[in-house]
Amino acid sequence: MIYRPVPARLPVPAGLGRLVVLTTVFVCAACGLVYELELVALASYLIGDSVTQASVVLSVMVFAMGIGSLLAKRLRSRAALGFAAVEAALALVGGLSAMALYACFAWFGQARLALVGFSLAIGVLIGAEVPLLMTLIQRIRRQDAGGAVADLFAADYVGALVGGLAFPFLLLPVLGQLTGALLTGGVNAVAGGALVLWLFRGDLSVRARWALLVANGLVLAVLAVGSALTVPFERAARHAVYGGDVRVAVQSGVQEVVLTGGGRSGRPLSLFLDGRLKVCGEDEFRYHEALVHPAMSGPHRRVLVLGGGDGLAVRELLRYGDVERVTVVEVDPTVLRLARTDPDLVALNRAAYRDPRVRVVTADAFEWLRALPAAAPPYDVVVSDLPDPGITPSTKLYSQEFYGLVERRLAPGGRLAIHAGTVDVRPQVFWTVDATVRSLGLTSRPYRVSGSGFTTGPDRTSRRSGASGGGTGWSFLLVSRESLWLRLPPVRPYLQSLSPKGLTDAWRAAERGREPGMLPSTLMHPRYAD
Repeated sequence: MIYRPVPARLPVPAGLGRLVVLTTVFVCAACGLVYELELVALASYLIGDSVTQASVVLSVMVFAMGIGSLLAKRLRSRAALGFAAVEAALALVGGLSAMALYACFAWFGQARLALVGFSLAIGVLIGAEVPLLMTLIQRIRRQDAGGAVADLFAADYVGALVGGLAFPFLLLPVLGQLTGALLTGGVNAVAGGALVLWLFRGDLSVRARWALLVANGLVLAVLAVGSALTVPFERAARHAVYGGDVRVAVQSGVQEVVLTGGGRSGRPLSLFLDGRLKVCGEDEFRYHEALVHPAMSGPHRRVLVLGGGDGLAVRELLRYGDVERVTVVEVDPTVLRLARTDPDLVALNRAAYRDPRVRVVTADAFEWLRALPAAAPPYDVVVSDLPDPGITPSTKLYSQEFYGLVERRLAPGGRLAIHAGTVDVRPQVFWTVDATVRSLGLTSRPYRVSGSGFTTGPDRTSRRSGASGGGTGWSFLLVSRESLWLRLPPVRPYLQSLSPKGLTDAWRAAERGREPGMLPSTLMHPRYAD
């Protein structure tokens, strides 16, 4: 049986009514894409591996949109009422999705099921919009199906463009993820409800009008209450994740930066970057001594630090009096600001950034190296203190191309020290880094040291366990063009955790677990995964 839309009784001329419907399509499409991007962004932060999370959200949502389109066929006879109900439900589910996803993670330690559930629900509701809108626009003025589809999709795609641009450039930096999603839900509810209650009010009974008014009013009230509670909600969720002694929590343009402990709390200072425990004051010296000091065996007048904005690797470098210049390339100015101004972090890094030998550059390490003039002086030592290679945004910083750029900046006899994850927990990732530097003809020496392993991959249980981090230590590579021996400098400052024999044992411990046959990682074929 072919469904034929009945012409609508409109309070305005057909041309204006059609423009109103297309404008609503534009607004709803923008809102739908914002929900989609909110889920991808928040899931990437909470779960890790942005490629996987984007694939899950997009594939599940597109599949669900097909289901929603099929289900909407049953509503065509009451298209106006059905569309209003779909938009109210979409505004509620989409607006609350970010808050609900964060709550599932903070209090239950699990966000994947919630991510799939919200992707399904939002996808079904978005998919139901198009058939209902097609019916409504045909009721205003009959036209050939191809022309109606073209008009509808044009408005839909332009709206998606606006929503896609508004999310990273307006909603996220100005309002944040939670408030941005709630505000988008409010706009969605108003647009859908206003279209039906004004333009298609002749299709509704008095009872239906009141039901829609009450439903949309309740949706807006819930979203408004959620918006008013975002600050205490974030505070409570943050305490559930990090503990009750959060001192600083800042969403920079790069990542979320959280400082806990220190001061009068009696707990060691901890620095979290996007939820990953980067610094734990009670044994960070084990990590930084192992990262820095083996690379200092040889000339070390000029040193380059990639990452390491907390200043702790710089602290170790400055303990050598013959170091003349340390250049730090850090992408996040918020981390640098805290390393300069937070009393506990300044005490931990011994005011490293006040030393006149230190020069700071705020830039992406890959882009900075690529733009460096060929005539720039080379570096005796390069220290790569970057986020874990298994984190998707960091894979380019552990690629063959990246190490090629670093190798060009090494002085004759220069050394490169790399933090490359944890060989005990994620051996394939570690040995892939090793294979990548060796593919450039470089010599490498692996070593591992015991400790909390707080800089390991995105195991979010580490947030709850403080310094335990779920790891069993840290693993490093010392790299050079020439043949290389793993040793400490003959003249060196006092080290708390590292000795010549301990370094030899660290090399042997790593070599025992060597995995042969690993392939190098490149920009076009990244081989790291969470």
